[in-house]
Amino acid sequence: MARSARSSTTRLFYTLCSSTKRTPLNPQHPPPTPVAALLAGNFQLRHYAASSATARVREEKDAVWRESLEKVRNIGISAHIDSGKTTLTERVLFYTGRIHEIHEVRGKDGVGAKMDSMDLEREKGITIQSAATYCTWKDYQVNIIDTPGHVDFTIEVERALRVLDGAILVLCSVGGVQSQSITVDRQMRRYDVPRLAFINKLDRMGADPWKVLNQARSKLRHHSAAVQVPIGLEDDFKGLIDLVQSKAYYFHGSNGEKIVAEDIPADMEAIASEKRRELIEAVSEVDDKLAESFLNDEPISSADLEAAIRRATIARKFVPFFMGSAFKNKGVQTLLDGVLSYLPCPVEVSNYALDQTKDEEKVTLTGNPSGPLVALAFKLEEGRFGQLTYLRIYEGVIRKGDFIINVNTGKKIKIPRLVRMHSNEMEDIQEAHAGQIVAVFGVDCASGDTFTDGSVKYTMTSMNVPEPVMSLAVSPVSKDSGGQFSKALNRFQKEDPTFRVGLDAESGETIISGMGELHLDIYVERIRREYKVEAQVGRPRVNFRETITKRADFDYIHKKQSGGQGQYGRVIGYVEPLEPGSGSKFEFENMLVGQTIPSNYVPAIEKGFREAANSGSLIGHPVENIRVVLTDGASHNVDSSELAFKLASIYAFRQCYTAAKPIILEPVMLVDIKVPTEFQGTVTGDINKRKGVIIGNDQEGDDSVITANVPLNMMFGYSTSLRSMTQGKGEFTMEYREHAPVSGDTQTQLVNAYKASKES
Repeated sequence: MARSARSSTTRLFYTLCSSTKRTPLNPQHPPPTPVAALLAGNFQLRHYAASSATARVREEKDAVWRESLEKVRNIGISAHIDSGKTTLTERVLFYTGRIHEIHEVRGKDGVGAKMDSMDLEREKGITIQSAATYCTWKDYQVNIIDTPGHVDFTIEVERALRVLDGAILVLCSVGGVQSQSITVDRQMRRYDVPRLAFINKLDRMGADPWKVLNQARSKLRHHSAAVQVPIGLEDDFKGLIDLVQSKAYYFHGSNGEKIVAEDIPADMEAIASEKRRELIEAVSEVDDKLAESFLNDEPISSADLEAAIRRATIARKFVPFFMGSAFKNKGVQTLLDGVLSYLPCPVEVSNYALDQTKDEEKVTLTGNPSGPLVALAFKLEEGRFGQLTYLRIYEGVIRKGDFIINVNTGKKIKIPRLVRMHSNEMEDIQEAHAGQIVAVFGVDCASGDTFTDGSVKYTMTSMNVPEPVMSLAVSPVSKDSGGQFSKALNRFQKEDPTFRVGLDAESGETIISGMGELHLDIYVERIRREYKVEAQVGRPRVNFRETITKRADFDYIHKKQSGGQGQYGRVIGYVEPLEPGSGSKFEFENMLVGQTIPSNYVPAIEKGFREAANSGSLIGHPVENIRVVLTDGASHNVDSSELAFKLASIYAFRQCYTAAKPIILEPVMLVDIKVPTEFQGTVTGDINKRKGVIIGNDQEGDDSVITANVPLNMMFGYSTSLRSMTQGKGEFTMEYREHAPVSGDTQTQLVNAYKASKES
């Protein structure tokens, strides 16, 4: 009896073990009692239930953060100068309740637009720094960055687009697609930013939105169509027809805050129907789902069309065009609806980081707040309370008081204060999660640094920083203000990667370099206002470059004996020009065979050649597009050293430089000039005098638009000349295009001037 009871207990135990996938005990040992077996099974069930509950909680958490991120939009507003970006942002802030009254950019009340917080911005009526703010529209949080339109401040646009998920490209209904519109669009493509276009200023004389749309298709190569049709133009501009919803919208009230939706006016039904079909056709070309319905002649509902436009816009295959007049308070609310409907939330955009532990392998960032912290510092400002650092959080959560690590420097930093920015005002917050744009105080870093919580070593790809094209010599008027002067220059360098400070080795002058006359003028003015330092400014200088045109060999022995250990180093090889479009400006190639020069001296040789290339012998400017190849050499057991080989390299470079037929390169600017047609001949003649090459001449109403490539050296004081030639009616913009060889006579003049300055 006891035996049969024991065997049944054993069977029960084996059954329980097999059901919970556990290894049975050795039959030699007595098995546990039935109660123990049941308890063991119970524990397994409880463990399984707990793990599934944890998974369910995690899924619920994931669903909550996804839902919260779906209600976030990070957008930028960029355009050509004077297209109405800041005015548009001012209206957006008013309609979303962030500000309670509207002020104009150059308003008579002297207050100025909210986003132009610097005194200089309000005086000049231009945006200099990109400003960040946030607002709420229909339960969605919209983070906005208003960026400058002037080409001199192009880095501000680059920095904003790097961290945004979507953008609004503002175009003027009269000016159309202008030079800076093309530059901004190119930057949006570089950072894969989905965009909407907004044709502004429909109340102006000569407004023609369809001309602008065609220009965008031809000049910007946009696959685009209008999602709205204006009801009237110029002084008769009354409202808009929404082609997706098939409704007419009118904007009433003193500030256009009351929106009235009505049926499409009878006299506009034909054009609305034609434009809606055009819109459906354009979207069908890039969206398969809509194309199927369109080809089968199925009726297309508003919801289907809206979903198709959203898919195509996020995939960057389509650009929807909105219309309105920010100044006259028309069309801004419908544009905000378009931002929610068609631009992506942070989860719908692919962001990549580079894993430094795996040789910069690309890692996709999910945007999950429960993941490791990854944040990018994209803009620095010196505030009243120290350095203010703008961060875009790509993954994880950042809290006040947390310790974070700067991956670029390895420093561990505590966050003393976390704020959300509203132009130059701030709001303290305790934490921020993935997808948000915030600012932190007291964090010492440079623009473009990546921060993590230490669990990963990721860096975000760096931003594209253009080379400066113009320099000025500056010095403080009073010797006592030297400390403040240095402090100002150090701060501006940290804030703006395109602003460089150097020292002229010969004259001992401080040289500041930047993107143009206005850029440097603004900084000189800021030194005076913010640091109370009066500065003397020299004549602007152009940043020339030198390069070689043919291969030249070198064989140089550096020997020096002055008692004790001497110096000995011999380097043999050649220099040659790099192929066009190679990407790098200087290449060093080690083609040594054997141990004629010990390998530990090779870095010193490369350093010597790089140092020599910093100053060419023609006019003392840096040498670019050059490859140095080391083929042979010799060393001495006692006298050779790193210094000896570095000096040998410098002298070898100078020895072969003349034989390589060097030439001077100068910055050439792409200049867009808009003048009344009657002045076209005078302006064209003046461009030819300045050694410019005219590459385009278009007619826009009563104006001529002349496009030319002109050397920057010939463009100083051009704004004054243009005003006097055109009775103040002409305007121009210019941006850096390339460094190109100067003419023979110009080269001779520059070389002679350089020699004369050295002799004096």
